[in-house]
This record gives sequence, C-alpha cells and structure tokens, in this order.
Amino acid sequence: MHKEMNYLDRNEFNFEPSPEVVAAIKDFDLRKLCFYTRIYDEGKKSIFSVYLSELYGIDERQVVLGYGAEDLLKKTVHFFLTEGGSKTMLIPKYSWWYYKAIADEVSGTTLQYPVNEDGNTFRYDFEGLKQMIDEIQPKILLVASPNNPTGNWLSVEEMEQLVEMIPQSTILLVDEAYASFVSNDASYIKTLIEKHPNIVVCRTLSKFYGLPGLRMGFGFIGKGEEMERFAKYANMYLGYDRLSEEVAIAALKSDDHYRKIADVMQQGRDMYTNEVGPLEGFKVYESRANFILIKYPIELKEALQAEFANESYKVKFMNEPGIDTHMRITLGRAEQNRKVCDVILKIANAR
Repeated sequence: MHKEMNYLDRNEFNFEPSPEVVAAIKDFDLRKLCFYTRIYDEGKKSIFSVYLSELYGIDERQVVLGYGAEDLLKKTVHFFLTEGGSKTMLIPKYSWWYYKAIADEVSGTTLQYPVNEDGNTFRYDFEGLKQMIDEIQPKILLVASPNNPTGNWLSVEEMEQLVEMIPQSTILLVDEAYASFVSNDASYIKTLIEKHPNIVVCRTLSKFYGLPGLRMGFGFIGKGEEMERFAKYANMYLGYDRLSEEVAIAALKSDDHYRKIADVMQQGRDMYTNEVGPLEGFKVYESRANFILIKYPIELKEALQAEFANESYKVKFMNEPGIDTHMRITLGRAEQNRKVCDVILKIANAR
C-alpha cells in the first residue's frame, strides 16, 4: 500500500490552522474583493499594515509588507545594493542559500562572516564580524535569528550590540522568520527601529503561524530619508490581497493555538536531545525554530536515507562544507517526530 510522504525537510507546517483562520476563509465576504485594501482617507497602506501598527505599537509608516518574508528580503537587498556606494552584503557562514542568490541578481557581492560551533549550539563571532565590518564597510549586514539551519538566535542585548558596531551607512537586515518560537515578546523591535535608522526587521506568517501557502510577510524599518525611499519602493500603493490580509490578521489573533503547537515541537526537541543525543557519534543542537539540527556518523548516511525512504519520510541531509555530516529535521506532529527518532535509533543500534 502506498504511504503518504511526510515532508520534514522543508520547514513547513504539519498541523491544522487555527479555528480563527478557518473562519476567516469560510466567512469571507467576497464583495470585499471589489475594493482595494488601501485606506485612502488615512493614507494607510492596508488593513494589515494598520493592524500590525496597533499590535506592535509602531508607526504605520514604518511597517512594510510583502509576498512573504522572502519578498521583503529580496526587495531590501535589491534596493540597498543598488543605491550607490558599496555593493557588498555580509551573511552568516551557515545560512539560507537564497541570501546570496538575491544579491547575485543585482550583481552584488556576498561575503560570509564566522559562525562557530560552541558546545551544543552555534554562535556569531562578534569579534571576527566587527573586524570584517571595519575593513569592508558593507552596505548590508544580514543576520538571521534564529538562523537556518543552525537554529541559534540572538538575544536582545546581542542585537543591540550588533547595530551599535556598524556605521550608519550599513543596513542591519534581520531575518526573523522563526523569531516567534523564541518569545512572544517583540517589544524590542519598536525600541530598535526608533533608536536606529539603519535597520530592517523581516517577519512572516509562514513558520510559527504555519501559513507558507498564504505568502504574507511583514517587517519594520527605521526612520530617515533613505528608509522613506525604501518604503515607497517596497510597498504596494494599492494594498495587497484582501483575503490574505484578513487570514493573516486572524492568524495573529490566535496566538494561543500556535503556542500549543510550539509546545508539541518542544516535546520533539526534548525527545531528540534525550534519545538521539547520547548515541555514539551523534549530536543534537539547541534550536529555537521549527527544526532541529543533528550531527550523525557519515558512514550511516546511506542507511539512514534508505530507511527514511522506506518509511515515506524526508529529512534534509546537509551538503554544505562544515555541516555536511548533519541533518536538519522539521519538527512535526508527535507521531512524526517519534517515527523519525525511531528510524535514527534503529540505524544507529544496527551498527
């Protein structure tokens, strides 16, 4: 009998949307599609930007929207690397391949800064990074918190330290796609963007809120002439997709539903740490995202791949130098996490 494939290699969502999200779709008034979402009388971008402004306590003019965080990242890189001056962006050594790709699209240069393994986690090398910034004077410093695939994240104090170490001519671009897994307190964003004009923070509905198919991203920017030009470039004048905006608002209003799912993911993290971590040659890294990174004995790779395929499961076997003996596993439902763990235990104990 054919088994349905379990995709735990894409950091997608293996749970149900919240009842509020379901209701927003079922009860949507189709007549709303006859009108733009821009609020002309108030000069506001859309109903979603207004909601985000109220939720985060941030001036609506400092809210940017996009077709997922992917779109915002792309627009940010394209805009600032073509403004004149430096066309260099610094990115983490281990990070999403897309960062380099979007810089390449505008003939930008990407250089990797150090990310070092430290016990059961990874850390940005602030000393090495500061030296690179002073020498290179990049236009963009990109940080991901949490970072994909390493799972490490930055504290509020570290974020402040980063923005203090760069010149105002450098843009700090913060990819916070997974940040809601770290904390439900995002008040630091308002403090950062009000204090520093050269910062762009990107978030998404794709990860914590489990709506990658919705393609809704949002972000917040500092104040200043350069950021005002960027906002005009990045935002759509007539607003966005009305249905998507209402679904996005419903998702953000149902935080409790997704916190319970995050608890299931945490149970999965604990299971991997307690059961896979002690295995000879294995190492489970701390993560605050919807995935976990595990180092394994490379001689077991083919056996692991074969057994995962036999069970109709896919996890991501990394091939990047330095972490090419690691696999990144999306945290799914309890039974999915259990199956993946059992596959690893089976192959490890059969050595």
